[in-house]
Amino acid sequence: MRKSVAGYLFRLALVASLSLVLAACGSKVNQANFDKIKNGMTQDEVISILGSPTDTSTVKIAGLSGSSAKWTDKQGTITIQFANGKVRFKQFTRSGG
Repeated sequence: MRKSVAGYLFRLALVASLSLVLAACGSKVNQANFDKIKNGMTQDEVISILGSPTDTSTVKIAGLSGSSAKWTDKQGTITIQFANGKVRFKQFTRSGG
């Protein structure tokens, strides 16, 4: 009987551990992470919060550089526009489903 209780507790601990690991791997495209992004942050600071973007574009005009980056998944899309490497605009659009 003790062996089956120990086995049950081991399996329970294993399931709990795996649940925590999977929860940590969840989407970074969410309201909490969007709220962490502030005007003036660098692109590297944003990437440290959201990870690598799913889409980027860059433009340079008369010595000014601008870029746009998007992070998209089933939760929605976070769009960030950078001017000279700093956040100037941000938007979070939640998925309809």
